[in-house]
Amino acid sequence: MRHGFANKKLNRTSEHRKALLKNMLNSLIKYEQIRTTLPKAKFLKPQADKIITLGKKDNLKTTKLLVSQLQDKKTANKVKKTLSKRYEKRNGGYTRIIKAGFRYGDNAPMAIIEFVDRDIQAKRVDKKKKEPTKEPENKEDKKVATAK
Repeated sequence: MRHGFANKKLNRTSEHRKALLKNMLNSLIKYEQIRTTLPKAKFLKPQADKIITLGKKDNLKTTKLLVSQLQDKKTANKVKKTLSKRYEKRNGGYTRIIKAGFRYGDNAPMAIIEFVDRDIQAKRVDKKKKEPTKEPENKEDKKVATAK
């Protein structure tokens, strides 16, 4: 009998599972779309929906709960300010899971988990713009640049 076993173990210890969930929640909130394995995405979906529902209640208690669960003030602020406003008319189902084939190395089923009405520009939050490199003007500078 399997009574009392609430969630998947994902072949991890409880501390590792909690850290994995926290990191995946932070990444999902920051980028609004992440690619992971299907069991991890199914494990993450209800937790992400609970975080958004918690962020919709605007009081000090829920803010403290968000910061304690996410361990990051930036993502907690994003939940409170942007995501809760975006989903205030929606009563649940804030995320979706899209199956994305199988991973090359071990044939694990992959999935994309994303927010339903996501901001497409959020995916490029950390990407730095490339600056054009300066070309050396004279031959001596070219020799010095190639010698390094």
